[in-house]
Amino acid sequence: MENLYVVIPCYNEEEVLEKTKKVLEKKMTDLIRKKKINKQSKVIFINDGSKDKTWDLIQKFYEEDKLFGGINLSRNRGHQNALLAGLLTVKDDADIVISMDADLQDDIEVMDEMIEKRNHGADIVYGVRNSRKKDSFFKRTTAQGFYQVMRMLGVDVIYNHADYRLTSKRVLDSLADYQEVNLFLRGIFPLIGFKSDIVYYERGERAAGESKYPLKKMLNFAWDGITSFSVRPIRLILNIGILILVLSILMILYSIIQKVFGNTVDGWTFIVCSLWLLGGIQMLSLGVIGEYIGKIYSETKARPRYIIDKYIVER
Repeated sequence: MENLYVVIPCYNEEEVLEKTKKVLEKKMTDLIRKKKINKQSKVIFINDGSKDKTWDLIQKFYEEDKLFGGINLSRNRGHQNALLAGLLTVKDDADIVISMDADLQDDIEVMDEMIEKRNHGADIVYGVRNSRKKDSFFKRTTAQGFYQVMRMLGVDVIYNHADYRLTSKRVLDSLADYQEVNLFLRGIFPLIGFKSDIVYYERGERAAGESKYPLKKMLNFAWDGITSFSVRPIRLILNIGILILVLSILMILYSIIQKVFGNTVDGWTFIVCSLWLLGGIQMLSLGVIGEYIGKIYSETKARPRYIIDKYIVER
């Protein structure tokens, strides 16, 4: 039997946390009773600088039942950094770790299947949604488009997988060697390698509260994923630049020929449209290049990705 730690990033989750605690308490007790995990297994909530009573609830859970523990970050660092903080903090105490969100949308019943696949040698078990029927048309279309774009750019990601996964200790030891500040864990885990497997599940509705990933955050997250794992956008700019250069040379030759044969006419509309087009392409290109330079700037400073204020757990 292995020692399982479940890590759950939390940001303003006081509305759902009591229910999450009860559901996980029942599940963990059941897994221990069936001897699928040992009695030292834990559930660790990571408070990502919440402004509500999330940390107070986590401390209360710890005082009531030593099955639960908590990590309090010094300030809000974002979901990916909070998750990383949980994974790297517990890795020395755990044999396997399952990460999931606090909203209970991930089906905890497949934890049994994850552990079973781990017992058959898998070091990483990805939780993958079997459909997106419950999503709105917009969210379903944009999510599918994101995964397709990532694959086109050469990024190895698991389709319809978020952050619900089981990882072994040696995977987390390898994860600790990845020092980038701009985190996209869904792209990092496939890079680590080792034997992996997949479990499929039906993603449910949020148990309570509101989503902490509005459209703006989702778009920023997608862009971070693209620019953190692929340089193809910069190569695309180079290709566009070459194409425009070729077209410009052709237009220069065409203009000279027209001048020689006396066929020149006023070209105000053409010139204005060309200037706007080229200006737009240049601004877009500078923006993409600037995004990469900004990421290089962040990486070279090598600031801490998170700072832990307090870690409470019964060992």
